[in-house]
Amino acid sequence: MPRLIGLDVGTTALKGVAVSEDGGVEARAEEPYPLASPRPGWTEQDPELWWEACGRVLRRLGAADAIGLSGQMHGLVVLDADLRPIRPAILWNDGRTAAQCARIEQTLGREELIALTGNRALTGFTAPKLLWVREHEPELYARVRHVLLPKDYVRLRLTGELATDVSDASGTLLFDVARRTWSDRVLSALGIPPDWMPPALESPVVAGTTEAGVPVAAGAGDQAAGAIGVGVDRPGPASVALGTSGVVFAALDDYRPDPEARVHTFCHARPGTWHAMGVMLSAAGSLRWLRDAAAPGVGFAALVDEAERWPPGAGGLRFLPYLTGERTPHADPDVRAAFVGLGLEHDRGALTRAALEGVAYGLRDALEVLAAVGSRPAVGRVSGGGARSGLWLRIIASALRMPLEHTEVEEGAAYGAALLGGVAGGVFPDVETAIARCVRPVGRVEPDAGWADVYEAGYARFRASYPALRRLEAC
Repeated sequence: MPRLIGLDVGTTALKGVAVSEDGGVEARAEEPYPLASPRPGWTEQDPELWWEACGRVLRRLGAADAIGLSGQMHGLVVLDADLRPIRPAILWNDGRTAAQCARIEQTLGREELIALTGNRALTGFTAPKLLWVREHEPELYARVRHVLLPKDYVRLRLTGELATDVSDASGTLLFDVARRTWSDRVLSALGIPPDWMPPALESPVVAGTTEAGVPVAAGAGDQAAGAIGVGVDRPGPASVALGTSGVVFAALDDYRPDPEARVHTFCHARPGTWHAMGVMLSAAGSLRWLRDAAAPGVGFAALVDEAERWPPGAGGLRFLPYLTGERTPHADPDVRAAFVGLGLEHDRGALTRAALEGVAYGLRDALEVLAAVGSRPAVGRVSGGGARSGLWLRIIASALRMPLEHTEVEEGAAYGAALLGGVAGGVFPDVETAIARCVRPVGRVEPDAGWADVYEAGYARFRASYPALRRLEAC
């Protein structure tokens, strides 16, 4: 039976799964690596860490008939003429490039930038990082000959090939997302040589082979691969990911960027499709912060049990989950979180309930913008650590007014990457068949009608709180 391996080059670890052709997971492996922060707000990683972790994961997983790749998006990996990294990679959560983002929007104009790339210039994206290196490290910039994304450096080491895929390339701010190719207009306007950019292939296409002759798929960015892994390859269901960040992701059958870029619009991993995606920066991260600050040593399950004792609305307490700023729909790196309506009657359980509800409202923000661009999903497929909480799923389903489903396998982006590898290796004829054979929804959480009415009113108050918070911070 063919054996497929999916690799996900994450921010803190490289994860891998070995999958059979019927979708069963035969083995799992994970190798962590450190994150460097040379200055406040900066995040970097040595690309060699990914490659070393990849070798250890592959040895633990064993033989493969095909490999698929996924990974953290937006990171800048610059190589010299000998294909060696010039400096540590600058990662997606690095915040040093605000000035470069402003310059990009001024150079191209925000309207044209959104029309071409589906997005505004945000500090997380690749292009402003490259401009930062040009302005602040000119000696290093003079040596640049190739620009890659994190997972594609692992591909280079696996296969010797320079390549990326269209979904990951969409997150560089250098890609013509409608035409699924590098944007000559953006590259020219920013003064970036087109020959620095690798070929951008469709996700299930073979993009090199290992020394042993194993085909390696072009792969996908982590959210697109994760969506494939839960069966979101076409309009209909949405992917709702509850990791450190929170994502609501819907597939589109054509290119329809939001005119204000309140959500991201990228190419999807199924050829000929796109996706719109809302990303909030602190989802499960909000709960972790609350636990570490108010209940160190207490398990998450105990906190959720305390939250369950409070009714919907947490006694008038609400939480704005902007601990590290916000990405969509506000694109505001400077806003910060707040509890509003805090009284003597509130305890740790109320704080937890308000945090769970605040994240649900942040996800609702994304869902409303998706509806505005013509995508109103009928059901959400959940993944991530937060999806293990039954209370949280009931809150989110009620706040979104949308049922939520688990899938039989919840291995995230690595699983979707394995399915893409299966297409590249000829195990499946296409992405649709891979999903039909391997992705099986199990379990369903329906909205609670009584809670939904409370959360409808709560969401209106949540929406009104953001501009009020910004006015308060300006005082």
